[in-house]
Order: sequence, then C-alpha cells, then structure tokens
Amino acid sequence: MTAADYQSFADAWESRATIRTRPRRVLENDDKLIYPLSRQPLVLSETFLRECPQLRDFALVQTLYKFINDVVIFETEIVDKTARSIAKNRFAVTFPFACRYDAMTVVVDEDYHALVAMDFMQQTVAMTGITPIDLPDEIELSRAIPAAVDLAPAHLRSAVELICVAIAENTVTGDVAAFAKDDTVKHSIKGLMADHLLDEGRHSGFWSRMVRIYWHTASEDDRQCIAQILPVFIGHYLTNDIQKSFDFHLIDALQISDATRQVLKSEVSGLAFPINRHHPLVANIVRFFRSSSLLDSPCVQSALSDYLI
Repeated sequence: MTAADYQSFADAWESRATIRTRPRRVLENDDKLIYPLSRQPLVLSETFLRECPQLRDFALVQTLYKFINDVVIFETEIVDKTARSIAKNRFAVTFPFACRYDAMTVVVDEDYHALVAMDFMQQTVAMTGITPIDLPDEIELSRAIPAAVDLAPAHLRSAVELICVAIAENTVTGDVAAFAKDDTVKHSIKGLMADHLLDEGRHSGFWSRMVRIYWHTASEDDRQCIAQILPVFIGHYLTNDIQKSFDFHLIDALQISDATRQVLKSEVSGLAFPINRHHPLVANIVRFFRSSSLLDSPCVQSALSDYLI
C-alpha cells in the first residue's frame, strides 16, 4: 500500500465510534464477577483457594483497578503521543491529510477510552468500598518502546516508534476481544470491553496501514536495521516484571499469615509465560506482521524466526 492508496474511515468513525454512539456504562450490583478469574491466576492457586478464598473479590477488584490503570497509561501516554504527532504533522514519517485526520480520531477515541476507564474505577470504588492499592506508574510498553527506539539511528527512531505502537494496538485488540466474550463477568464490563473493541478494530487496521505505507518507502538497509530491533522490542514487551511486582504488592495487602504470603509469592513467581512462540500474545503479534506486510521481507522473517510457527 502507498500513501496514494489510503482511504479514510471518517464516515465509519462518525457513524460507529463509541464516543458518538454509546451511552454511559453503569456498573451493576449483582453476583457476576467484576474481573475474569482466568486473568488473575493468583485467585485460582491451590494455596489461595485453601487459605483465603474469601479474599477473592478483593483481589479481583484490585486487578480490575490495575487493568484500568494500564488502559489509561496505554491510551494517553503511548498511543495518544504517536497518533497526535501524526495528526499534527509533527512526525518524522510524513503522511497525507487523510491519514492525519484519521490519526486525530484515534486520539479522540483513546482519550475517551481513558475517561470511561476512570469513570469505571470511580463507580467500582463507590460500589465496593475498596480503594486501589498503589498502582504501577508504567506498563511494559513504557519500557519496551524506548528500549527499541534507543537502538535505532536518528533517522529511524520515528519509524521504530510507529511499528512498536502498531504492534501493541494490534495485540491489545485480540486481548480485549477475549475479555469481551467472557460470560462470567458483569454485563457492564463486558459492554465496556465490547465498546472498546469496536474502536480498537478500526485502530488496529489504521496502524497496520500506516506501517504498510511506511514500509513501502523504506530502503533495504533501513528494513534490515529495523528487523534487528524487533526481537528486542518483543522481549521487553512480553516481560512479566510489572505484573509480578503488582501481584506481590497485592499479596502484601491481603489479610493473611506471613507463611501463606510467602507461598503465594512463590506460586506467582512461576506464572510467567516463556517469551517464545508459545506465548499467548505472540499469535497476535505475528498476525500483525503479516497484515502490515513486514513479514514479506526476508530480513524480518529471519529476525523473528524464533517466534514463527
């Protein structure tokens, strides 16, 4: 795809964007879960089920707060930054006006997602009386993108940033889709995820097309350089360090014995997925590399051979 081939999704945004079409989601006071059990393995551990099953809802609420906090950081500090730069024509990679207009709709959507997430946190605190423990001030991408960009020569830093954000946006879309389908959680939260998914599906396609446009113009030397950086980004992106630190902090907040606390921390330490082709997010990442045309390049195929099935 070249820049001349780009078709704006402005009409689709006007008719379908959640900020245009969705009412406020209100948290229900029912017996459904506030967060999926499958997304917080701590509460499914043998020790937790034996020693403190009554603390399940506290742990799930805190994990929801962390999820909301992650969404706010991702949308406002990661995606917003790059999309806004493109929209205002301040990005080192130049795009036509249609791309820049669509980038501004992404800015609006993402900031709205952050606002909705913050509203949900307020509603949850009011309903449960559970206030958040200290939440992380960064997410994996807060470290992964700078680590990748720092490896690039000056003229490629914006291109690397673009590709990293595009990978993340395409990865999170699949993750949100799985959340939206979980029938164990409250209807409002499923609705919140479905709303988010409606926008993210449009965003993931936008970022893939931005990368396709850039990749079409990149020299072979630049492609080779970027290809070598991609595994470094993936390695940082898929680490479990921040989640593990949060889980430890959550365990410290539980009213349990010190002995139980140590066992739970030991169990949590063993929950990280290995960073290889079997990691659950890798399929989404590889799908992006195909849709964006990067995987058509032999240098990318070679650099990502450890992740290709």
